[in-house]
Order: sequence, then structure tokens, then C-alpha cells
Amino acid sequence: MTLLQIGPHAVQPPVVLAPMAGITNAPFRTLCREFSAGKGLFVSEMITTRALVERNEKTMQLIHFDDTEKPRSIQLYGVDPDTVGKAARMIAEEDLADHIDLNFGCPVPKVTRKGGGSALPYKRNLLRSILREAVANAGALPVTMKMRKGIDDDHLTYLDAGRIAVEEGVTAIALHGRTASQHYGGTADWDAIARLKEHVPEIPVLGNGDIWSADDAQRMMRETGCDGVVVGRGCLGRPWLFGDLVAAFEGTGTCAQPTLKEVAAVMLRHATLLGEWIGDETRGVIDFRKHVAWYTKGFSIGSEMRRSLAVTSSLDELDALLSELDLDQPWPLGADGPRGRTSGRNRVVLPDGWLDDPYDCAGVDADAELDTSGG
Repeated sequence: MTLLQIGPHAVQPPVVLAPMAGITNAPFRTLCREFSAGKGLFVSEMITTRALVERNEKTMQLIHFDDTEKPRSIQLYGVDPDTVGKAARMIAEEDLADHIDLNFGCPVPKVTRKGGGSALPYKRNLLRSILREAVANAGALPVTMKMRKGIDDDHLTYLDAGRIAVEEGVTAIALHGRTASQHYGGTADWDAIARLKEHVPEIPVLGNGDIWSADDAQRMMRETGCDGVVVGRGCLGRPWLFGDLVAAFEGTGTCAQPTLKEVAAVMLRHATLLGEWIGDETRGVIDFRKHVAWYTKGFSIGSEMRRSLAVTSSLDELDALLSELDLDQPWPLGADGPRGRTSGRNRVVLPDGWLDDPYDCAGVDADAELDTSGG
């Protein structure tokens, strides 16, 4: 089996859960780890460096890890090098995590309009400064980064960013094969992943984009030569995908196709874990609502029942509604395909004059930091 080395951490199989806002909190990571028997790497939601340094209450909850999570992986978002450095030092000195990932891939307007996420690598000197501060302050912790191809097809940055990352001591790079302007639309460009791997052979390159099954993951590695895969939308409503991935890489070839009864049991456990993590059952079930459509995709469930499931407020209510379904239904044909956001975005919201000079970083400072974590 292919072994992915992230600093001192051996990730086997070479599979990483992509950080997703509002999704990859401790309860969801627990589910994914249970199905994978603890194998793989599971990354937290996006943590804003400013909020971490200021010890924001919500942020401190988001960086909570279960005792069984090894290695503990935090993804940081930041625009100001000094603040990113302080956050990395805080994580290292207070033993808050075992691995730091840096977000240079988020395409949402509230992030890119500040010059962050997928907008930031266009400013080469700013990128270099952030990476330098993160690596210097992280001590022995490995620092990785996740990015996109660039802002749009006229402003591609991933090859320059990859070379800068190598020069500044980044341990590994994950590339989502889309530009920011594509958002989640169209088809991921796996050829770009192959080009990046050829460009930076010194460190592991992980591929991300359009991995809906274990077969997709193995095909990406064969076709691109990448060292591992990062799975995002493909596991929405399907945490057992990580079990499939382990089976595929270990050669057993099994593929989970749960009945609706088995899916309903996972749904109830997911909602229960959220309530325990938040400390309030009602809030946990309300937070779970966004997962209902993903879990039930393809099953024969009437529109009225779908609406009812999506407005539940207690575990008893959720359990009662699930028990009314035809739970003997087999896994639906086609339910393994694309899920989650698929829309494209023609225009990337950027700070004024952002594209004028790829090196000038004037006006980008601590004021550009977001003050809330989780996206």
C-alpha cells in the first residue's frame, strides 16, 4: 500500500478528509474515523488565526479533538503573516494539534474579498511571508497547504505557489484542480495535479476534486502520480466512504452499499454526537438538518417527509420520522455520484486592485483577518 508521510506522521492509506466549513467538526470526524478504523488523516474545519490568537470561545470549541484522534490536524486561515505566525506558535507551544494545514483554497466571497483563501497565492511575496512565519513558529509540527489552480484561467498560480512552498519548508501540498472562479462547477483538472507533482517532486502532492468513490481515488493516483488524495464533497452523507477507501487501498475491494435502515442508524448517531459536542440536543439536531438531504439522496422518500426530516428539533422526533420510512430499501443506483455544491461562479470577489501587481502586498495587514472560524 502507498504510504503518505506528513512530517513524522505516516498516513496509511494516503487519504485525507478535506476541511469543510460546518461539516468536519469533531462529530463528523468521529464517524469517518469509525468507518476507516482510525486510518487516514482527518482535518478540522477552517480555524481563523485571529480568532485563535484571541481565544474566541467558538474557535476554542472547534479545535477540540477526541482522545482517539491521532494525529490531530488543524487547518488555519490567515492573511497577516504575523498573526499566522502567532497562531502556529500557540498551537505548537500549547500542544493543540500535531499538524497544521494552511487554507489557500477557499473561494467564498467573504474570504477572497479580504485577499484570503484562493485569492492569496496571487500575491507571491505575501504567500512566501505567511509560509515562512508558519513554518518558523510551528516548531517540530509539519506545515502543509491546500490551494487551487489560481483565481481564474488567466491568473494561474499553483506552480509558482508550489515552488515557494518547497523553498519555505512546507511538508506537503494539496491541490484542488479548479480555479476560484470555477467554485465547485465543471470538472476538476487532474492534469494540473500531475503537472504540480512533476514541478515539485521534493515533497508529497495530494490531489483533490471529483473523488466520489474509492475507484476515483485510485484512478487519480494512477493518472496523476500524486502521493495521496483529499476527499471533500464525496463523503457528504457518506462517512462510510472512508471505509471503502481503506478497503480499496488494502486490496479487499469491498464497497459499502448500506440499506436505508443502516443509513438511518448513522443519521441518528451523527445527530446524537452533534448534540453531545455542542452540549444541547436541540441545537445538535438543528445543526444536523443540513446533512439530511445528503444522507437520503436517491432513496424513495416523499417530498413531504424530506421536509419534515429537515425541520426536526429532537432526537426522538428524528428517530420517529426515520422509523416511518421503508427502511428495507437497498442503496440507490447513482447515489455514489456527485453531491454537495456544484454551481460555478464567474467572478471572484477580490480587494480593489488585487490583480494589478502579483508581488505588491500594500494594504494587506491584520485588518484583513476574519474574526470567526468555521467558514
